[in-house]
Amino acid sequence: MKNLFVGNLSFQTTESEIRALFEPFGQISRIHIATDRETGRSRGFAFVDMVNDEEATRAMTAINGKELAGRPLKVNEARPRAEHGGPRPGGGFNRSRGGRGNRDYDGGYPDFPMGKREPRW
Repeated sequence: MKNLFVGNLSFQTTESEIRALFEPFGQISRIHIATDRETGRSRGFAFVDMVNDEEATRAMTAINGKELAGRPLKVNEARPRAEHGGPRPGGGFNRSRGGRGNRDYDGGYPDFPMGKREPRW
């Protein structure tokens, strides 16, 4: 079984349209269109699981770059989240500090000791 990523989809693309694109190449076990949690609107990409690896490879090469709803599709083999270099757990904006980082941090790096700083004014 091979999982394919289908990107650059129109937000109005339906599962039946994606199925019609991939079915001529082989058996599909699942289609998942990614949606926004809050709005339920499509995020513009989907995943297609194909049963046979060779059929999936043929579909990938044939459909990549093909237009659907006026948009050129990007089709490649899906990779696990950790491989694609996305956001790391625990990182990002911290609302409790206004996103500025912890200015009052005074330890934890023995080779570079930092004390609390005096205000500039």
